[in-house]
Amino acid sequence: MQIDVQVLDKHFYLKKLLLKRFCRKVIQNAWKGKPDVQISVVLADNDFVQLLNKRYRKKDKPTNVLSFENEWPLAGDIIVAYGVTRDEAIAQGKTFAAHLAHLLTHGTLHLQKYDHLTEKQAQKMEKMETKLMRQLGYADPYKGV
Repeated sequence: MQIDVQVLDKHFYLKKLLLKRFCRKVIQNAWKGKPDVQISVVLADNDFVQLLNKRYRKKDKPTNVLSFENEWPLAGDIIVAYGVTRDEAIAQGKTFAAHLAHLLTHGTLHLQKYDHLTEKQAQKMEKMETKLMRQLGYADPYKGV
């Protein structure tokens, strides 16, 4: 598995994570598909994510994480917005690292065809996210939200 991490927003560095290693660990924990894939992670600012969200989802606002599936061997791209991630972590009383881990897990599951368009899909995806987060040593990401 090859995971390329690009940091476009310097604020991610200020969180004192061993950032690239952290991202790779979270994604490897969540990836249950073919082992010889490539995943690209972009840690960006809200403006960059808003541009992508507007272009591809027709929503003119930033969001916390976007995932774009590709054909094997390039599993896809995960893009995370710093500002939205920070604000949500604060609002939910979570550490930045815990929320970033959750968003990376969520994005990785999307690359594996998980979705949350229906209640049944959402329950299945949330259950998997909770299990994967516990494997990383984090609490249930949906508790108290």
